[in-house]
Amino acid sequence: MTARPANAHQARLLRLLRDGGPNSRAQLGDQVDLSRSKLAVEVDRLLETGLVVADGLAASRGGRRSHNIRLAPALRFLGVDIGATSVDVAVTNAELEVLGHLNHPMDVREGPVAVFEQVLSMAAKLRASGLAEGFDGAGIGVPGPVRYPEGVPVAPPIMPGWDGFPVREALSQDLGCPVMVDNDVNLMAMGEQHAGVARSVGDFLCIKIGTGIGCGIVVGGEVYRGTTGSAGDIGHIQVEPDGRACACGNKGCLEAHFSGAALARDAEDAARTGRSVELAARLETAGRLTAADVAAAAAAGDATSLDLIREGGNRVGQVIAGLVSFFNPGLVVIGGGVTGLGHTLLASVRTQVYRQSLPLATGNLPIVLGELGPTAGVIGAARLISDHLFSPA
Repeated sequence: MTARPANAHQARLLRLLRDGGPNSRAQLGDQVDLSRSKLAVEVDRLLETGLVVADGLAASRGGRRSHNIRLAPALRFLGVDIGATSVDVAVTNAELEVLGHLNHPMDVREGPVAVFEQVLSMAAKLRASGLAEGFDGAGIGVPGPVRYPEGVPVAPPIMPGWDGFPVREALSQDLGCPVMVDNDVNLMAMGEQHAGVARSVGDFLCIKIGTGIGCGIVVGGEVYRGTTGSAGDIGHIQVEPDGRACACGNKGCLEAHFSGAALARDAEDAARTGRSVELAARLETAGRLTAADVAAAAAAGDATSLDLIREGGNRVGQVIAGLVSFFNPGLVVIGGGVTGLGHTLLASVRTQVYRQSLPLATGNLPIVLGELGPTAGVIGAARLISDHLFSPA
């Protein structure tokens, strides 16, 4: 993709076509503040760049029928969502429909070189399958704070060896296309906003509970990253004075008391101390426990597992209640690997938020699980790069 929109009007038209699919000139004119003649000029210029193409006749609105316009069908974006324990890579078209998606277990602590070798291998497989001749751009999500303009992770607690690594620059050279990098929870929020449960909401919070905990903040339809890119790092809000040591170096952080890693540790402790026969049996079989084991044990009626989930949900709800009172969002979305704990977790979170936050903030506040699961991050990554490319150069 060599062409870029020449002005804000063209950028607006490209994003409308991305988010709404093929549309007629008349329908596009209903959504932008342009005269008919000015709209015709901007659409014709986009057609000349090859970013959009004519796509059949539009439905009649009286008078001469116009052609539908759509984004070029050959455009391809690569979405990469790097988690603490796995990597997701997907190819999308320009309308962010996932055409192919691969997942591979990978420990982010192996470092950027090993992780990106895996990412490039997965991207090559998707390309070889015929889904893309090449990529017009790539979005990358990483599970830690990112200095957004430069695409560089900064002191990520669960990512040793990644501090200051030039992700954007390195992958742009290897992939041969523009690359944008962001925190993984911001991309989850963007994915849910584009194709998930937050499609019609302008102001919402997206909480990701996995190996760590983070929060994507969307204000007026745009992700809020803060001055340096670290907004939403709620996993390191203290919930227990002088509590457990956290990977960040502090004590009592939410992440240290409830996350995928903390839950697995508590479950193994419960198994070894005889508090749960169900967890003990699973530990003996597998040699280790995960959040998925706790979810399965809870589903089987294990009281200790249910208590662990409820206690964790209470802690998360305590933090979210403060966020809701401060931010007054229209929706709270909860996603990430630990959402396999399902409605037991959700009920505990809701109870705390509705109990602690002001009625004015919670009276019409839905708190829901995300709809997209592991595809939220890759769709959000594709949206990230498309936002960049569908902006004036």
